[in-house]
Amino acid sequence: MSLLAQLKDAQKDAMRAKDKLRLGAIRMVLAAIKQKEIDEQVTLGDAEITSILVKLVKQRKDSESQYRDAGREDLAEVEANEIKELEAFLPKPLTEEEILTLIDECIAASGASGMQDMGKVMGLLKAKAEGRADMGKLSGLIKQKLSA
Repeated sequence: MSLLAQLKDAQKDAMRAKDKLRLGAIRMVLAAIKQKEIDEQVTLGDAEITSILVKLVKQRKDSESQYRDAGREDLAEVEANEIKELEAFLPKPLTEEEILTLIDECIAASGASGMQDMGKVMGLLKAKAEGRADMGKLSGLIKQKLSA
């Protein structure tokens, strides 16, 4: 079942259950997908939908930290709940061991020999790890491997 179909089914279930929080989060994702499809005049696949989900989760995490810094725990809690709902549709996160193996494979596949090849490695890695690992953390690990 495609990710879009899963989202639409979850939307129907949330409507039936009268779960306003879950329904709002799912509608937000579906609206972002529809907007991108209309803007680019394409039909999005699972990879593109996953990248939209990753972007929305990142935005929610930023908002949550800003709300907490401002002392608005009520709004931060709403953002945290939306993050939980959105993450349910993301692929299972990679373990630390899988991440290190994947980085080694991408470095070998790209023939990277130093920091100047970081972009090549990140390009390969992004395709394989999008939505399954924090790209900022991966970047740091790649820098360690390439500079060593």
